Amino acid sequence: MSTQQSEPQQSDRMVSITREMDASPATIFDVLADPARHGEFDGSGMVLDVRKGPARLELGAKFGMDMKFGPMPYRIGNTVVEFEENRRIAWAHFGKHRWRYELAPLDGGSRTRVTETFDWSTALIPKAIELAGYPKKHPANIEASLDRLAALVER
Repeated sequence: MSTQQSEPQQSDRMVSITREMDASPATIFDVLADPARHGEFDGSGMVLDVRKGPARLELGAKFGMDMKFGPMPYRIGNTVVEFEENRRIAWAHFGKHRWRYELAPLDGGSRTRVTETFDWSTALIPKAIELAGYPKKHPANIEASLDRLAALVER
C-alpha cells in the first residue's frame, strides 16, 4: 500500500507533490507513457480520452486528447518535451506549461517515489496561468491523480 505523500511543494512557478507507491518504476512508467490511460489517472476530471497519437510516448511524440472544462468539451494537442525511460516524462501543449512525472526507485526497485509537477515556468504567458488560479487549484488535482495512479499500479 502506498505511503508517505508529501505536502504540496511550491516554488517559482511550479507545484509538486511526491508519493511513494508499491510498484516498480517500469510498471508506473508504462501507465504514464500510454496516452490512452491518461484519463484513468487524471485527478482533475478534465481528461476524457486520447484522440490521436502513438500507443507509447517517447521524446517528441505528439498526442491529442479530448478534454472538458466544466461542461465544455475541447481538444488539445500535446508534445512530449522531457523523456527518460522509467525515470521522467513531461508533456506540454501550445501554452508551453508542463505536466511532469519523475520516478525514483526505492527498496531495490520494488517501490517508487513518484513526483508529479505542474510547471508553468515554461508557459508562454505565466501570469495568465496565475490569474486563472491554476497554481492554487492544481495541488488537489495532483493529489487525486497520484491516488488514482497508485490504485492502478498497486493492484
